[in-house]
Amino acid sequence: MAERLSLSLTLSPSTPAPTTMAALSSTASSRILPSATAASRARLSFSSSLKCLRSSPLVSNLFLNQKRSPMVRVSERGLSSTASPKCAAAADPDQLKSAREDIKKLLDSSFCHPILVRLGWHDAGTYNKNIQEWPQRGGANGSLRFEIELKHAANAGLVNALKLLQPIKEKYSGVTYADLFQLASATAVEEAGGPKIPMKYGRVDVTGPEQCPEEGRLPDAGPPSPADHLRNVFYRMGLNDKEIVALSGAHTLGRSRPERSGWGKPETKYTKEGPGAPGGQSWTVKWLKFDNSYFKDIKERRDEDLLVLPTDAVIFEDPSFKVFAEKYAEDQEAFFKDYAEAHAKLSDLGAKFEPPEGIVINDGPSEPAPEKFVAAKYSSGKKELSETMKQKIRAEYEAVGGSPDKPLPTNYFLNIIIVIGVLAILSSLFGN
Repeated sequence: MAERLSLSLTLSPSTPAPTTMAALSSTASSRILPSATAASRARLSFSSSLKCLRSSPLVSNLFLNQKRSPMVRVSERGLSSTASPKCAAAADPDQLKSAREDIKKLLDSSFCHPILVRLGWHDAGTYNKNIQEWPQRGGANGSLRFEIELKHAANAGLVNALKLLQPIKEKYSGVTYADLFQLASATAVEEAGGPKIPMKYGRVDVTGPEQCPEEGRLPDAGPPSPADHLRNVFYRMGLNDKEIVALSGAHTLGRSRPERSGWGKPETKYTKEGPGAPGGQSWTVKWLKFDNSYFKDIKERRDEDLLVLPTDAVIFEDPSFKVFAEKYAEDQEAFFKDYAEAHAKLSDLGAKFEPPEGIVINDGPSEPAPEKFVAAKYSSGKKELSETMKQKIRAEYEAVGGSPDKPLPTNYFLNIIIVIGVLAILSSLFGN
C-alpha cells in the first residue's frame, strides 16, 4: 500500500521529515537484508513470562541499523525493547493522554500522519465478523507488531511506523500496542484538520506471532472488480457502503511511491519538495490536510498529477457508492460526521477491552468520578412518619378540600377583605 492510509491499498507509507530521514533511510525498503552477524545481535531474552524469541533476520536489521537510543528490536515475538518487555497491560488514562501529546509532537516534526493512520487501519482491518473467538477473529489487537504480519504484502513499509512509535511505547508501559496504534491513527486524522474521533481505549494485546491472522484479509488496490472486492472485504468486517465510501475519503492524506507499490508517479509538482522525503504521487493537492478534497478531485479528474486508482474511481461509478461520494463532495460537514463514526467503528473491530466498556479520555485534566449518592448523608436524622400518621394528616387535608400533595384552594373573598382593611388603616394614618 502506498503512502495512502486506506486499507484498500498495498502502497508505501508516509515518509518522515528530513530531520528523521537519516535514521530511516536505511530502513525504508523491505528488501534490505541483514547479515548473519546482525541477526545474531538481535537475540534478546526476558526474565518475564512473556519472552521474545530469536530476532527476525529481516525486520531486526531495520531496527538495529540505527542509533542506540534506546535499543529497539523486532523479532518473531514482535516489537520489543529492554525497557518494556510486556506487551499487554491494563489501560492507564493518564498515560494514554500523555502518549497522545507525544504523538502530536511526532506528527509536527515528522509529517507522518498518513502512515500512522494506515497502521491503525491495518491492525484493525483483519477482523472477520464470522469468527467469534478472540484473537482468531482478527481486528485491533496489536498483532501487527509481529514480523509474520509485517511481512504481509499489504503492510509493506509499516515497520517504519512501528519504529516511530516504539519510543512512545517504551515511555508508557501502561499503553498496549493495540491502543497505541489506534490512538496514533485517530490523533493523526485530528491533527491534520479532520474530525474529532469518538475513541475508547483498553484494548488487550495478543501475546505471540501464532495469534496473527493469515495473509489476505486486507483490500487490494487494483482488483478485477473493484466494487465487489471492496464489499467482500469490508462486509466481512461488518461495514456497509456508506462506511466504505466515508473511509475512502481518508485518502485525502498521503502519497503512493511506485518503487514500493507499483502505483503512481515517481514525483509530481505537489510532492517533489516534500514535506518529508520528496517524491511519490498524491491523491490531493494538499496531501497532509484532512478535508473532502479527495471526493472533489476524484469526481473531476482534471489533474494528471493526482492519483486515481481503480478502488478510487469506483466510488463514483457504482450506483450505491456514488450516492455517498456525491454527498461528501458537496458537504464536508456530512463527510466529517460519517467519517468519524466509521473510523471509531473500525478501530473497535475485533478488540477485547479491559474493562469491557472501555475507557474514554477527555481533552482536559482527569476528573474524579462523581460522588456516589448516599441518602443517609443528606437525611435530617428525624424518623420517618408512620403510615398511620400519614393517613391521619391526609384525612385532615381532605376534610377542608385540600391534599398534602397540593396547596389548599385560595379563599379570594377573605383576601379581598384583608386588602380593604389594610388600605383603610393606611388611609386613616395618612389622613391624620
